[in-house]
This record gives sequence, structure tokens and C-alpha cells, in this order.
Amino acid sequence: MEKVVNAIQDSYPEDFSWCYGCGQLNNSGHHFRTGWQGEQTITIYEPLPEHTAIPGFVYGGLIASLIDCHGTGSSSLALHQKNGHEVGTGTPPRFVTASLHVDFLKPTPQGVPLKAIGTVEEIHPKKWKVHTEVYAQDVLCAKGEVVAVVMPSTFASQQL
Repeated sequence: MEKVVNAIQDSYPEDFSWCYGCGQLNNSGHHFRTGWQGEQTITIYEPLPEHTAIPGFVYGGLIASLIDCHGTGSSSLALHQKNGHEVGTGTPPRFVTASLHVDFLKPTPQGVPLKAIGTVEEIHPKKWKVHTEVYAQDVLCAKGEVVAVVMPSTFASQQL
């Protein structure tokens, strides 16, 4: 399986690396990893057998989670780059989801890596939109849009 190198999630501060979708410190999570592929962003993930909707097909919640975390990771990549940093230098901004929209276009087969490809659009200095297409092999199975906002500083002081 193709791997994403220089993933932005690898640079998130420890306090913000617990997301079920993309948190590297969440032992039960998916560990989505998002990086640059030219001018677009990419996340590659191979669903596990337990991510089944019906035999042979991935359940939609995993696809939505992939699009969600791909969107926030892509936003972080874009703003980090805009701020003059490469992945692995400095502390990247952490984003949260303001809006998530997913369209399921074709059933998503199990047993093959999924590839999320994103196009990032700045709509405000602290608000970014990411258009994502999810492919299983060369078949477009889903597309989505995430509006992500820079995580408010008050999140750091919240006790859950």
C-alpha cells in the first residue's frame, strides 16, 4: 500500500493528537495521515474488515470520517505552508470541523486502499474549505466538502 510521507498529523502537539480519525496517540483510532501531493492533499487508508456495511463494502461512517479528518488535516497543511513552514518544522495549526458534507456516489469496496484527494481553498484567514474526492482504486466512490476553522484557544483549557 502507498504511504503518505511527511503527514501533518505527525507534527500535531501531543495534547491535540487524540482524534479517533487522525490522532496518532489514539491507540483505537484510524491514524489517517495527510500530506501534499503536488498542489493537492492526499490521505491513503485501507479499511479494516470491521469497517463493513454489508459484506464486501465499507460503511459510510468511515468514508465520512476520512473526508472529515482529511479536510482538517489539509487545512492545517495549507495554513502551515502559508505561514512559511514545511511539515516537520514549527507547530502546525490545529483545525476543527465547522461543516461536513458527504455525497456517496458508488458503493465502496472492501479490501482495497482508499485514496482521499483534496483541493484546499482559503475562505478566511482562520476558515478553510476542502473539496475531497475518495477513490477505491480508480473509481470515484464519494466526494465531500469540509469547512474547517482554526481551533479556538479555549479548547486547550477544556477538561473533558
